[in-house]
Amino acid sequence: MRKILLMGNPNVGKSVIFSRLTGVHVIASNYSGTTVEFTKGYMRLEGERAEVIDVPGTYTLEPTSMAEEVAVKMLNDTLKENDNNDTIVINIVDATNLERNLSLTLQLIKKGIPLVICLNFWDETKHTGVHIDIEKLERILGIPVVPTCGITGEGIKELVSRLKEPKVSTYQYKDGGRWSSIGKIISEVQKLTHRHHTIFERIGDASIHSITGIPIAIIVLFLSFKIVRFIGESLIGYIFEPLFENLWAPLMMKLSALLGSSGFIHDVLIGKLIDGGIDFVESMGLLTTGLFVPIAMVLPYIVAFYLVLSFLEDSGYLPRLGVLLDNFMHKLGIHGLAIIPMLLGIGCNVPGAMATRVLETKRERFIAATLMAIAIPCMAQIAMVFGLVGKYGASALMLVFGTLFIVWVILGVLMNLILKGESPEIFVEIPPYRFPYFPALLKKLWMRVLWFLKEAVPLVLLGVLIVNILYALHIIEFIGKLAAPVVTGILGLPKDAIGALVVGFLRKDVAVGMLVPLGLTMNQMVIASVVLTMYFPCVATFAMLIKELGIVDMLKSAGIMILSTLIVGGILNLIL
Repeated sequence: MRKILLMGNPNVGKSVIFSRLTGVHVIASNYSGTTVEFTKGYMRLEGERAEVIDVPGTYTLEPTSMAEEVAVKMLNDTLKENDNNDTIVINIVDATNLERNLSLTLQLIKKGIPLVICLNFWDETKHTGVHIDIEKLERILGIPVVPTCGITGEGIKELVSRLKEPKVSTYQYKDGGRWSSIGKIISEVQKLTHRHHTIFERIGDASIHSITGIPIAIIVLFLSFKIVRFIGESLIGYIFEPLFENLWAPLMMKLSALLGSSGFIHDVLIGKLIDGGIDFVESMGLLTTGLFVPIAMVLPYIVAFYLVLSFLEDSGYLPRLGVLLDNFMHKLGIHGLAIIPMLLGIGCNVPGAMATRVLETKRERFIAATLMAIAIPCMAQIAMVFGLVGKYGASALMLVFGTLFIVWVILGVLMNLILKGESPEIFVEIPPYRFPYFPALLKKLWMRVLWFLKEAVPLVLLGVLIVNILYALHIIEFIGKLAAPVVTGILGLPKDAIGALVVGFLRKDVAVGMLVPLGLTMNQMVIASVVLTMYFPCVATFAMLIKELGIVDMLKSAGIMILSTLIVGGILNLIL
């Protein structure tokens, strides 16, 4: 099967071109032996099926980061596995930044790879005063050059047709003269003319200066979470809850009657009947709570969050937020781009842990991963906290999330002071603001939601099953007696909360739901919500952190989690 690799610098529109070339059935996975994610799909080329791979963005074939190492390894491995005739590289180039992008192009040319250049963002050259002589560039490099606009689809048909004629360029340069050669090429093919700033450029400038950028960031984040909550609550209230209450609950009641309304098997599958009926939060059955929590309570917020996050990613706002927060983040021992794993962690801590690879040093990755695991609740848990603590009003929610923010800041400052090493300066490409291409955005959303369903639902079911078995065998009671001095003394929670703490290692959202039947006061619910967020990551995040940090650093991180949880929980118990 022919393989087509999409290669280019970060932020050159690779995902949009990928979306244009492939269908809806795409696969996102980690490259073998790493946690770096790539995407692949399929297209028809000359009547045959060809595999299209969206390679992680890289500026060079001389890698300086884990993502760049994987990009180079993917290229080299593909070339080893296939003849040059079976491999085509589409080098996606930002037409508005031709000089910078040509560095990777010339390195690809030097490897003797069949190559087609996709000159993307061609529409923007008209607005930025950039004029490129396509024919002359094609003659100089000796390979097809196709101008495209991924958002509108302009040039995609020509790009596909020219994939039938990839060429190995005969253009040569000496190693020390790559940039000199680029300068000569640019002088021959590109002309710049004067133009006025566009409205998007003015907004872009304003969003990275502290005086204007901070208010913009506050507005953007406020609106983002308002939208997430509105979409999430609407999906729950109008779609998912009615489906479960009107269709699923009657079926479960019939099954309950068949199982005799009680007994071990009944309690595992259906759970406890509350006032003679099923309470999807409290019953704790595999087919009731086990399905309701991930699908009806959490999935709507996951969809809403990733929709908003994908819009912020594709519009070009996230890199600006990283630059804006850089000075503040350095005080925590990390640079501004660490905001990306933090925001991803709000969706799910697992991709948040994976995203710490954007940070250059082991020290930064340790600090970022530890802060995220301790103080950043995932959207599943946030949804549960909103549902349970929110009934006490905004003040209770502020106590939970305000405490976590303060912990995030203080722990970051302390680790920055204690851990030896430096935090490198931020080096990030800031793309112009662009309106996202919605088919690509929706494809990304679908992949993330599908990942959640595959990963989260089985873990929730496993968590509910284990809890029911532990209760049936009275193991929860035994652990409760051992941990009672800590749970009741330091944290001020009832012994029954031990069950939630045990389950928290499997699923934090299910653990929060287990607090409902305990009749906790508002203060106890606040303490329990904070403790469940801080004390340990869920098992999926724990496994990912071992991969990212190694066992030794993960144990150090776990020690920080447990110690800080006891201190913060104890302080909250004293002052509330």
